Amino acid sequence: MKSYEVAAIVVAAVLGLDALVHVYWLTGRTWPARDVRALSRVVLNAEVPFTPRVLLPLIVVLVGGAGLVLARADLLGGWLPGWLPGWVPTVGTLAVAAGAFVRGGAGIVWAAGIGASRDTAFYRLNLIAYTPVCLALGGAATVVLASG
Repeated sequence: MKSYEVAAIVVAAVLGLDALVHVYWLTGRTWPARDVRALSRVVLNAEVPFTPRVLLPLIVVLVGGAGLVLARADLLGGWLPGWLPGWVPTVGTLAVAAGAFVRGGAGIVWAAGIGASRDTAFYRLNLIAYTPVCLALGGAATVVLASG
């Protein structure tokens, strides 16, 4: 297996897992928090509703991004619709990389204590999970993009 294929599988797996977590929240459950308000603070450092109107588009974007990265690495075989222009997986993979790097950059700012209080669960999760995962995700999507 080529390195860009491994990178594509990693990106798709992370985005797919994130989509599944959003589907879980769509059921009304709030793990890893005790309620929706706390969940919003832990995950987003802000109060945002976890409603279908918010969650469903995110799920579609995450699943779509995963699929486009796999398509860019030519790992979907015959699953890619014939009507889909060949440039779409490239643009989708570029969007995944850019989005991950933007979130990773914001995470670095928050890790510096700008816009996030150091005594919150969000701050700790951002530092040990969200930001490193986003930066790795952006790097892996860039590997897929560079596969030519």
